[in-house]
Amino acid sequence: MAVYERHVFVCTSGEWCPAIDGDGLGVHAALKAAIKARGLGARIRINHAGCFSQCGNGPMAVVYPEDIWYAALTPQDAEEIVERHLVGGEPVTRLRYEPAEPGAHKLERDDGGRPIGRVAPWPASRLNPEGESNAHPSPR
Repeated sequence: MAVYERHVFVCTSGEWCPAIDGDGLGVHAALKAAIKARGLGARIRINHAGCFSQCGNGPMAVVYPEDIWYAALTPQDAEEIVERHLVGGEPVTRLRYEPAEPGAHKLERDDGGRPIGRVAPWPASRLNPEGESNAHPSPR
């Protein structure tokens, strides 16, 4: 018997996920609060994690035992992840992270610190002065 039915790791370390590419610490706190509010702490564990080597795609989370990865998360995504995936068993497709190859996928950054090739939208808190996303399209 497993100790927990599901175990969620959220990148809250490193230079990027916690505060620059989004709010990794806020994502962790929101997931933890949603689990606690539902009384699921004995079944589902939310943990801080070190860098996943996917820098520029975060904030990131991974759910085990399914090995489902999520990218570009916001604290507002926590309720949907908990309700649909952690409780309902259906991963949230729009937040899935599925690179073509396994391993590290650290994106290079431009002079402004924005990840080059980021597929997900750049966080609203990181918009340029014109109100446009600073994300760069994926190279083709």
